[in-house]
Amino acid sequence: MLVVVAMVVHTLLSRIPTGLEICHRVSGVRHCYAQMRWRFGWTTVGQYFLSPLIIHGLLITLLLTVIAMTVGISLGIVIAILRLSTNRLMSGPAWVFTWFFRGTPVYVQLLFWFNIAYLYLHFNIGIPFVNHSFWMVNSNSIFVPFTAGCVGLGLNEAAYFSEIARSGLISVDEGQVEAATALGMTRAQTLRLIVLPQAMRVIIPPSGNEVISMLKTTSLCVSISVIELLGAAENIAASNYQVMPMLITASMWYLICTTILSIGQYYLERHFARGALRTPPPTPIQRLRQDLRGIARLMGRGSSRRGALA
Repeated sequence: MLVVVAMVVHTLLSRIPTGLEICHRVSGVRHCYAQMRWRFGWTTVGQYFLSPLIIHGLLITLLLTVIAMTVGISLGIVIAILRLSTNRLMSGPAWVFTWFFRGTPVYVQLLFWFNIAYLYLHFNIGIPFVNHSFWMVNSNSIFVPFTAGCVGLGLNEAAYFSEIARSGLISVDEGQVEAATALGMTRAQTLRLIVLPQAMRVIIPPSGNEVISMLKTTSLCVSISVIELLGAAENIAASNYQVMPMLITASMWYLICTTILSIGQYYLERHFARGALRTPPPTPIQRLRQDLRGIARLMGRGSSRRGALA
């Protein structure tokens, strides 16, 4: 493992010749040597890492993630509750929604909403089968690239999150619902005060994965002309021809954001696990302290043995 780590560090920090030579004279003697550059273009990465275009693209990515997850979580919980309903008029359409949006690629859905004007030139509210409208708007004015991205990602996420929420709801023991009913609680009170708090322990881990996945899936919006993080990196690469360094720049920002989200997910899981675990798992800081104490004990034992031998 140490050899593999050393090889990775070496290739990340290695330099390769550019094909050009740099020459200079010393005491009348001409000396030439090959011009070198970073293999991974770290100079270019550092130059554009905090570029206004990259930061603006990052903000668009985060905004897309927040809006899409808000739509997905809100609509997904409603669909999950409808799926569990005994009324076929409620559970049937919810199942069809989940079936359709899980069965088609999110890339296709983004293109569909971006080109929705081919099917509906106008959206209007009026009386069915009668040519009378109370409200009408041009579809191109609504489904601009950013809106199309939010709708496509949000509806797709709702289908997946509905299954996550449904699995969490059915994981709660039926005796909990029966006990709440015996106490005179309504179905809404039972869902809000009894079922959902216990289901959160099952819902949080996959939900955190969905947020991280959504952050990365927003890169598909570049196909519908949304200048998010990857789109900004590609635009810069088209002007300076530094494709790999710009892809590395975008990847580093994705890694930073996903790392922050992973830390938040960890503490959320730890919070909702309090009612199920007597001893919650240690935090990263607590683990670091334990490792430092262990290293200190090993060093203390080593020094005591050396003293005994002396």
